[in-house]
Formats: sequence, C-alpha cells, structure tokens
Amino acid sequence: MKNTETTHLDSLNRASQQSYKLTAALVLFFLVFIVNTTLAQSTVEDRIKQVENGLTENIQISDSAPFNLLERMKHFKVQGLSIAVIKDYKVDFAKGYGFADTEKKIRVSDKTLFQAASISKSLNSLAILKLFKDRDLDVYADINTYLKSWKFPYDSISKGKKINMANLLSHTAGLNVHGFGGYEAGKPLPSVIQILNGESPANSDAVRSLFVPGTRQEYSGGGTTISQLVLTDITGEKYESYLREQVLKPLGMLSSTFAQPPLGVREKLLSAGYDGDGKEVKGKYHIYPEQAAAGLWTNPSDLAKYIIETQLAYQGKSAKVLDQQTTKLRLSPYMNKNGAAFGVFVEDYNGVKYFGHGAGNAGFTGGYYGSFEGGNGLIIMVNSDNGEIIQELINSISTVYGFKGLSKTKKVTLAEVPEQDLNSYPGNYQLTPQLVLTVSREGKKVFVQATGQPRIEAFAESSNKFFFKTIQASMEFVKDQHGLIKEMIFIQGQTIHAKKL
Repeated sequence: MKNTETTHLDSLNRASQQSYKLTAALVLFFLVFIVNTTLAQSTVEDRIKQVENGLTENIQISDSAPFNLLERMKHFKVQGLSIAVIKDYKVDFAKGYGFADTEKKIRVSDKTLFQAASISKSLNSLAILKLFKDRDLDVYADINTYLKSWKFPYDSISKGKKINMANLLSHTAGLNVHGFGGYEAGKPLPSVIQILNGESPANSDAVRSLFVPGTRQEYSGGGTTISQLVLTDITGEKYESYLREQVLKPLGMLSSTFAQPPLGVREKLLSAGYDGDGKEVKGKYHIYPEQAAAGLWTNPSDLAKYIIETQLAYQGKSAKVLDQQTTKLRLSPYMNKNGAAFGVFVEDYNGVKYFGHGAGNAGFTGGYYGSFEGGNGLIIMVNSDNGEIIQELINSISTVYGFKGLSKTKKVTLAEVPEQDLNSYPGNYQLTPQLVLTVSREGKKVFVQATGQPRIEAFAESSNKFFFKTIQASMEFVKDQHGLIKEMIFIQGQTIHAKKL
C-alpha cells in the first residue's frame, strides 16, 4: 500500500515546482518584454547617444561614471573609428567618428574603408567553402592534392599526418607564422610562393610545421595564406577577382575589395593607419599580398551584410553564398566547443552563441560579433594600433542593446586600507630571478612597476588584496607572525609567491 502522506507531499512538490517554473517563465518573459519594449520605444538617436556615452572599462569602480566616446578616443590617441550595430537582422545604425586622414582633414564617415586585417579570414572561408562545394572537393583531403604551383614540404614534425583545408581554416594545421607586418607603399612585394618559402622580398618566416596537424589549435596566418594559393591554383583566377565575383558581390559588399594595393578606390574613402601615439603609418598604410589573411578593405556597413547573410543562411532563410548545411559546418568549432571554426571563432555565453573575429594590421584594429540566433551583432573598426577602446565600446553597445555575454564590465567597490598597512606595502618583491616588482604609494594610492615596464596603479578590494584595471592580474600581501610583510602573492595566469627584499 502506498504511503498517502508521502504521495500527497509529492503532489504538492510537483505542483509547487510547476508553479515555480511557470512563474520563472513569466518573469523571464516580462524581462525580455521590458528590454524589447524599451528598445522599441527609444529612437535610433537615443540609442546612439546612449552608446556614445556608455563606454566602460572591464573593471569599473562602483561610483565612477561611464566614459564618452570622443573623450576616450582622445585618451587612447585614436584618430578615427567606425561602428555598426545589427538588431533583428537589420543595421540599426552605422556611424563614423574622428578623422580618416588627419593630414588631409578627411573625416570618417560610414562609407570610409578600413583595413579589416584578420577579419579577412572570415570572408576567405566563405570563398574556400563555396569553391569546394561547387566543385565537389574534399575539405578533409591532403592540401597537396589541390596545390599545383607549390607543395607543402612535410617533414618529420608532422609525423606522417597530412594537412587538410579544414585544418587551415580552423588553425589546427600545426603551422607557424601567426601574422604579417605588411609592406610599405612603393616597396617590392613578394609573390605568395615567396611568402610561403620565406624568400626575399618576403619579411616573414617560411610557413612550416610546428606540431602534428589536428592535435591542437595554434593561430596561423601562414596557414590561411596556403588556402589563398589553393584557391588561385584551382581556379586560375586572381584572388581578389574570385572574391569580388563569388563572395563580395553576392553579399552586396560593393564598397569592399581584396585588391592590394586598393586600386580603383577613391583615395578619400581610404583611411590612413596610425600607431599607438596617433602618428601616421609611413605611406599611410601597408600593402598585404597575404590577401586571405589580412587583405580586405571594408567598412562596418558592408561587414554587416556578411554577418546578416551568415545568420540567415544558418537559419536556412538565405543562400547568397553558402547554403544552410555548409554554413553550419563553417560555424562549427573544429576541435572544442568554443574556439576556432572555419574562418571564425565561436563563443558560448551560457547558451547565447556568437561567431566573430578580431583584427590587427599595422595602423588598424577592430572586430565583430554576430549572434547565432536573433539577428544581433556589432562591428568596430579603428585606424589605430591601440585597440583598447574596442572592448569599452563593446561593453557600451551590448549594455544598450542587451547583447548577453559581450560586456566584460565588472563593477567593484574599493576598500579603505588602514594607514598602517599602506605604510608596510612599499618595497621590492622578487617575482622571478630577473624580474622585480616595486610597490610604492602616493597618499592613498598604491602603484607597482615591474623591471623595465611602466608604473601602473593598483586598486584595493580589501585591506591586503589589490587588482589592476589595465592588466588581468591581482596581488595579495601576506604578513608573518609578527605582522610584517613577508611576501606578495601575485596572480597573472600563474601564481607567484614573491618574497619582499
């Protein structure tokens, strides 16, 4: 016979759980409804203003106010930048700020072209997968099957395992040459084969094996450059021509080009590049014959078309370049749940997934995110080597638009450190045999300076624990039995017990 009391309690528990789930679902519904209603009621101008005045660092002191975009551009010595925000599969706004060319007083507009740098790899992957799909080629076959003008020189490092196109596109080929420096305007340009062999006038190392293909992920612009040669060997066409006809035109990216140098583009549409001090790159920008890895000239408005088409293709609602099946393959990380897929990196924030890629050429930085679901995204392009403003802008955009997971801002409350402790912390701490960390104070402020590095401020989260706003690190002071400081525990990727000298 059943225990009726237990049965009754079970029923109540189940009813309670169902009620809780219903309540939670209603709460979630109304929260989403409130966010969406707020966005719908605000105008585009309202949202732009909020984005422009909502920049935050990743570590934000609780009582500190957000930054203004133009103020942060001046702080970081950024001459110009351009952004676009995608909402519900449409560009909500696109806008440029500052100068594309300070010498010629040309301001950035939403039409100004920037070097997309490594974002080029995303468009390259579209081209490669379309080529292989159209010609029924195997992305898992040995790349030497398709290379004609040059063959990859396998050696003992690869241990007999062959590199395939999937490896090249997902940075799992075990190859070297992370990125490229480009070439000053007017300087001799190497051929792709000279680049792959590291032969003059190439300014990068030969592209060779570092470890067995397919065993781990290691970013390699060199590997992407091999994929460029595969494409031209198979098609017999110039790389920029194939990309223009088979990718850029179908996407509607009519302002963009892979031509290096960007011939045929009006000069006033091209942004100059600037170093971290705001000084113009010699010749205004570098030339990149490594087109697949770094050669795209574009703007956020054009890149938004690529992101939206990728999102629609993933849903099976469009196929301007790739169909749904191939798009899903392209957005599937090759080795891990998060990580490199084909020409993109995938990030999962508690079930909200994004594809994206960062950018960094001489004088240019940037990045983009596109959501797997919902049709949301953002693109930021900066004509500076200093890309610190990018995450601050992402923090602002994602907060205003409710893009879950993209804001990295963490609010912290500073602790009051007793005067006695503040007096005991200054001194030298031995981090490594070659590296000493010097701690000093000015009034209530604490500073640290590692050997040969600039001094930075440390912020107190407790009387003996400090964090930094400009680097991902923390330090904790440890006292001995007599109350004297005996060591500092410094954490930056690894934990170091640094004795006080």
